[in-house]
Amino acid sequence: MVLRITRMMFIVGHSGAVFLFNKKKETSDPLKTSETSDPSMICKFVLDSTGKKIGESVSVNQDVLIIKSGSLFLGVPLKHVDSGEKTLVVKGIFDFTKAYELGEKWRKESYREMNQHDPPEEKAKRF
Repeated sequence: MVLRITRMMFIVGHSGAVFLFNKKKETSDPLKTSETSDPSMICKFVLDSTGKKIGESVSVNQDVLIIKSGSLFLGVPLKHVDSGEKTLVVKGIFDFTKAYELGEKWRKESYREMNQHDPPEEKAKRF
């Protein structure tokens, strides 16, 4: 028994696994974010009422489903979306202008494009 505990302490000491003994602090107020994660709505193809593909769902922001359609982001209120097993269907007439405005608002607030070709001085600052 002592040998097993000693061996475990040795492994823990060399692997840096101190996290085993840390307990997560609980707060009375959960952090509120602008995005609510609903995994059943993410990464599904989105179709309009006629069955034509609009794009793919990438996020749910409060009560708006964010859809990536080509290089554009569109936003559709969740009350206008029916969830299927593999796809999502937008009910009624799809208003592209309003959807584009909602998607652009989300993109400006929370979407950040990655630049693959950072200047060398930027890379040096990060490390």
